[in-house]
Amino acid sequence: MIEQLYCSSDITAGIHGQFTFISALNAFFSITAILGNALILVALRKESSLHPPSKLLLRCLATTDLCAGLIVEPLYLTLLVIVMNEHWNICFPVAVAVSITGYSLCLVSLLTLTAISVDRLLALLLGLRYREVVTEKRIYLITITFYVLSIAFSTMPIFWNSLFGSGYIMIVMSLCLVTSVFCYTNIFFTLRHHQHQLQDHVQQPNQANHLNIARYKKAVSTTLWLQFMLVVCYLPLLLVAVIIHSLPSSLASLTFSYATTLASLNSSLNPILYCWKIDEVRRTVKDTIRQVLCC
Repeated sequence: MIEQLYCSSDITAGIHGQFTFISALNAFFSITAILGNALILVALRKESSLHPPSKLLLRCLATTDLCAGLIVEPLYLTLLVIVMNEHWNICFPVAVAVSITGYSLCLVSLLTLTAISVDRLLALLLGLRYREVVTEKRIYLITITFYVLSIAFSTMPIFWNSLFGSGYIMIVMSLCLVTSVFCYTNIFFTLRHHQHQLQDHVQQPNQANHLNIARYKKAVSTTLWLQFMLVVCYLPLLLVAVIIHSLPSSLASLTFSYATTLASLNSSLNPILYCWKIDEVRRTVKDTIRQVLCC
């Protein structure tokens, strides 16, 4: 679909000035995503207080955002420069590369956030058995599976039937969102039930009592903010993809460009959320910045 919106002089005529502004925004977001997520990965590597499987999921999410800054945004910037200079002979392969990498990393982020929501629910329900069930090796296998599936789904609209592949992508996204809503709803009601037990002084053996509830709530709050920010940044792009065929060609290309730029902002905002919501990461990031400045 991206190549149909950019690789034609009839579509992009008269909006090169807007593309220049969008290119500047994407260049800035690329730099902030690279620097911010590189700092987060360094901080997560140094931080030892977080549970290794949970930390691995956060590292996977930060790596995805780093790849967005290193690969997707520079590719998209290249596509805009090609369009403005009307190099139509290389426009199509660059547009395909943007489509595959962009969809792949978006799906990996969504799948990872879904896995984090399931991880938080298991931590609440399993109690002491959580560390036996959720191991670092299993999380490694899950994250590798995420990347393989995301690449496979993202190449479907390019090499197979476009509607067939796009339909699969929408189904995966819908399942991820439904799963996350289910997990957080169960977390909310379980915590509420646990709080009522404490208020009524009901002394019942419950594995959830072994959890540090305050710390757990903060971890859930962090993942909810990450999920909320992903939805806010990507929802306009999904809405544009639905209505794009009813818009005039130039307006469709311009609207899609702004929606794509908003989606790329997500990779720059996530590091801010890590530092805001996770005290250990914030301290380690500060120490890392001080060390870099001193050197």
